[in-house]
Amino acid sequence: MKNLRNIGIIAHIDAGKTTTTERMLFYSNFVHKVGMVDSGTTVTDFDPEEQERGITIQSACVSFAWNNCTFNLIDTPGHVDFTAEVERSLRVLDGGVVVFSAREGVEAQSETVWHQASKYHVPRIAFINKMDREGADFYACLKQIKERLGAKPFVVTLPIGAGPPHIPEAFCGIIDLITMKKLTFSKEDNGQRILEEPIPDNLREEARAWRGQLLDDLSMFSDELTELMLSEEEISNEMIRGVLRDATIHNMAVPVLCGSSLDGIGVQPLMDAVCYYLPSPLDLPPVEGNDPTRPDCPELSRKPDPNEPFSALIFKIHPERTGDLNYIRVYSGSLKQNSRVLNPREDKKENIPQLWRIQADRREQLTEVKAGDICGVIGLRFSVTGDTLCDVKHPILLEPITFADTVISMAIEPENAEEYKKLKVVLEMMKRQDPTFRVDENDETGQVLISGMGELHLEVIKNWLLRTHKVNVRIHNPRVSYRESIQRTVNVTGICNRSIAGAKHYAELTIRMEPLANDSQAVEIACEYNEPEFVRLCKQVVLESLREEGQGGGNLGFPLINVRMTVTGAVTDEAETSETALHIAASDAFRKGLQEAGIVLLEPIMRLEVSTPEDYVGDIVNDLQQRRAIVTHTEIRSLLTVIVAEAPLANLFGYSSAMRGLSQGRASSSMMPLSYGPAPPEVVKSFSLE
Repeated sequence: MKNLRNIGIIAHIDAGKTTTTERMLFYSNFVHKVGMVDSGTTVTDFDPEEQERGITIQSACVSFAWNNCTFNLIDTPGHVDFTAEVERSLRVLDGGVVVFSAREGVEAQSETVWHQASKYHVPRIAFINKMDREGADFYACLKQIKERLGAKPFVVTLPIGAGPPHIPEAFCGIIDLITMKKLTFSKEDNGQRILEEPIPDNLREEARAWRGQLLDDLSMFSDELTELMLSEEEISNEMIRGVLRDATIHNMAVPVLCGSSLDGIGVQPLMDAVCYYLPSPLDLPPVEGNDPTRPDCPELSRKPDPNEPFSALIFKIHPERTGDLNYIRVYSGSLKQNSRVLNPREDKKENIPQLWRIQADRREQLTEVKAGDICGVIGLRFSVTGDTLCDVKHPILLEPITFADTVISMAIEPENAEEYKKLKVVLEMMKRQDPTFRVDENDETGQVLISGMGELHLEVIKNWLLRTHKVNVRIHNPRVSYRESIQRTVNVTGICNRSIAGAKHYAELTIRMEPLANDSQAVEIACEYNEPEFVRLCKQVVLESLREEGQGGGNLGFPLINVRMTVTGAVTDEAETSETALHIAASDAFRKGLQEAGIVLLEPIMRLEVSTPEDYVGDIVNDLQQRRAIVTHTEIRSLLTVIVAEAPLANLFGYSSAMRGLSQGRASSSMMPLSYGPAPPEVVKSFSLE
């Protein structure tokens, strides 16, 4: 297990993740020809939609061997609309390779995936790719990693030159600061052969300075290395790598390498760095969970040991008509085919008829998997993404995976009753596959509302419905998913005093309802009582009232956010107070609270980054202002000006096409959800009229 590496390739879109993955597969002899993203021939982008668009949409898993190590590698999407694929992958990975474009540097989605990795304490290596591009700047990218991500980069390889082959100082190789060698990669065999040479005289001084900086930084983590430096004794490569490995595993250092995956420069040193610096399952702390069999749910832990009781997490489901393929990460114990396990959330036993090693769109059947493995299971009946599977006699409930709320919706209508049946089956399948895809049905109109994370997300879903699953539906224009909150704090009392089926029901419930900060995006329920059973019951009735009131809780039917509700008082009667009475009183208090507190309609606000040549800055800023955007700042990155703005999602439909038109196709943009802000009066009025 010490030679196992569960890693993910994560980055902003177009930074070169899939190209880097493809090169790794080629150099490890997993494939014998390098696939190209543009021609749709890569191993991990096997979905027709991915091949057509030239982007990764679904995370793909593949296993291969390199230098006595086994890599379980997951190639993840870079587009923000598919960030759930990154979220669930990082939840089960032990390490990550974060790819940056040397030209664009740290972009919006780079920050998102970096913070996702920090959330799960995933150790990382940074790979500054595309050093062969015009405007590539290794040192500017390094500075941004420090300043924008708050990371501590440790430079392991330096680029020799920068830019495309036709310029005098073109990128042609790298300097390894640990071995102090110049490395070049033969073009004749796609970079498979690495040529080691002494560092040229004109680069030796700079290389010595950077190596000195590396050793100075590492001396903070090792007294032995410090003593060797002070006595000016030779420091072995193994010691340098060992100290850097420890610092990386404890998230105190980020080794930085560089190269050009497209040209086959620097990828093998990156693979070596994964072996040297990223952790095996044995290097990480035991996984923690709770005991679901006890009311107080005490904490439990499982070591990455085949002899421990079995535990695993389902992090992805690929639906198939013959039986869903469930991707699982095994944290402890071992699992054999034809065995039985427990799903503690459902408190139901699951059969494991088949185990598979997943190789992108291919599979190899297994008889047994052990702690640390990532594999596929076919035959589960009750489990969903984020569920735990564990030993029947030793239950444990691991922390589930949380996903962001949807921000955009689209109405679809089946052509007839037959198509409606077909549509329901397909939508159910897609919901199992994608936790950020939501479906709401209107029983009166027959209209189905599908919700996702952005325009591209809905467009891909639409194509899957029409082209892949051949469902005949009418599709309406997308619309924004609004939210509601309250304006002020109020105290209200809900009353139930009625006879139901000849029995008297009485209860009074006083609730304080108050707005929360905009970044909480939650509804909190509290109760100022010490009676555990009453606290549980009060929370339950308030939450159920919240779900029952309108479609999503608010007056206009949208989900309620940024609200805290506290049960501050109750009047009960031993003979006449029942759960039914409390439910009615809570619903009455909730309705009164919304009326008195005043509802505010909130719209999703996006953080938008536009990279453009300077000539088009004026036109783009003017267009953004017409879309109610606020430009927060601009900065120069290499040859481009980056405009950072905050804009309502409702005004950004079709923005990519408009931006390309304004810049003659030379600008690019990315956006990510930022927060919710008050919608303009005309939008509120339109919903009030409805």
